[in-house]
Amino acid sequence: MSTVGFTRMQDGTEDDYRLLEQLETEYIKYLPQRIEAQLEKLNESFGGYQVTRLEHSLQSATRAHRDGRSVDYVVAALIHDIGDELAPYSHSEMAAAVIRPFVAEKLYWIVKTHGIFQMYYYGAQCGLNKHARDRFADHPWFDDAVEFCEKYDENCFDPAYQSENLMFFRPMLSEVFSRQPLFAAA
Repeated sequence: MSTVGFTRMQDGTEDDYRLLEQLETEYIKYLPQRIEAQLEKLNESFGGYQVTRLEHSLQSATRAHRDGRSVDYVVAALIHDIGDELAPYSHSEMAAAVIRPFVAEKLYWIVKTHGIFQMYYYGAQCGLNKHARDRFADHPWFDDAVEFCEKYDENCFDPAYQSENLMFFRPMLSEVFSRQPLFAAA
């Protein structure tokens, strides 16, 4: 494999950066597959729930799909907890960062804040402020985040629920994560 000639970025040439751009462009083509692989890791995540973290994510996406939500919304539901493995204290922000370049700002915000909004359902039992989400009460997407958590998160721990499998969502993952990033259009 070709490599750049520099050891400090400031010493890179146009040819070096052209090479890196070519390699990155090729690597990015496989982003949907890497996201799917990361979702599969949720199958072995920490236990305690009646379903795996992957099953929770599949239930979330399945419910959104069956409710007729957009492909972007379904994929946001599918990956909303993808950060659990590497960012257990900030999983919402990590998932939001993954999806941000590919979806509307509203969906990004819902994913980013869902961890705070979700505390409404368990905060009191854990000594946390269940009303922490109220700091966003004046935000235009407040009700959208409430709805996401109510319909597609807090209720998705049901071992009897018949969710779709990960392969079902593969074309949707590919559609969202293969598109040009929205910021590239600016």
